[in-house]
Amino acid sequence: MAFGTKNHLVGLDIGSRTIKAAEIVETKRGRRLKKFAMVDIPPGLIEDGTINDSEKVAEYIRQLFKDNKLVEHNVAVSIGGFSVIVKKIYVQKMDEIKLQETIQFEAEQYIPFDISDVNLDFQILGENENNPNQMSVFLVAARKEMVNEYINLVQMAGLNPCIIDVEAFALQNVFEFNYDELNENIALIDIGASKTSLNIIKGFSSLFMRDVSLGCGQINQKIVSLAGCTLEEAEQIKFGSQDDKISNEDLKEIVSSVVTDWCAEIKRALDFFYSTYPDDSITKIMLSGGGANIKDFRQLLSMETSAEVELIDPFNKLELSDSLDSSYLGKIAPQASISIGLALRRIDDK
Repeated sequence: MAFGTKNHLVGLDIGSRTIKAAEIVETKRGRRLKKFAMVDIPPGLIEDGTINDSEKVAEYIRQLFKDNKLVEHNVAVSIGGFSVIVKKIYVQKMDEIKLQETIQFEAEQYIPFDISDVNLDFQILGENENNPNQMSVFLVAARKEMVNEYINLVQMAGLNPCIIDVEAFALQNVFEFNYDELNENIALIDIGASKTSLNIIKGFSSLFMRDVSLGCGQINQKIVSLAGCTLEEAEQIKFGSQDDKISNEDLKEIVSSVVTDWCAEIKRALDFFYSTYPDDSITKIMLSGGGANIKDFRQLLSMETSAEVELIDPFNKLELSDSLDSSYLGKIAPQASISIGLALRRIDDK
């Protein structure tokens, strides 16, 4: 979904607890990360992808751009959650123009919303391996209400929304840029504050996508319940400060119970994938998002799935501007992945 004219843009990842902005420029030596910035926002402004206070969120975005001297106003943003449906479908072979004319009819049987309430997009993947008369197509449907919400927010912040992407695609984009193509199944999993995106790819082709409502906010909620504190205080407790309000043992128990739930939910999603692709196996899981930093989670997930678990490095093949702190970027790398995936986009991309 493109709305602008210039090729260059800023990747703007608007999360429920953190907003990230990344700017990547083309150089003779390749792509260079010119700017990266992030700011935390108070809980409640954005919940489950719904923007509850557009003006306050817009002010945080404006301030983020001002404080970090981000002057480019063309941006790419992403959406996800249950208001977005991504599904691989099979249709009779036809050219892209013909499919553009018929996609609404094709989509009606797969979309659980009124077709007039969604924006549709698609990408032709190629011939159906099991039926040469058909082709496989990635169908993307996003509720117009959510798309308009994010367009209005970005415009309220004084920026130009050029691309509305899907979080799982942004994650795939950053992986494809930074890693060599492997002919094996790899699960890209982003654990955010309130939702988790799962994208299983093989040879840079996506096989399976799912969003689930779990994230780091669950840890904060359990801390609030036990310590009787605010969500802001819970965030500090989670990272080791204000330990007078809760014991280390209680904190470890909370984190352990939450990441156990995460692993169970992820395993359910992977089992569904295996039911569709019974001859396939997932050899590697690449993690991003704030939850990826939890060591106990990575270890348990590896045990539960019998797969190698790694942190994704979104800066792996990017040249870094001299003004950027590489040690800081190394610490926040998993959280930066979606914004980098968006910043790699260009307005004339499909």
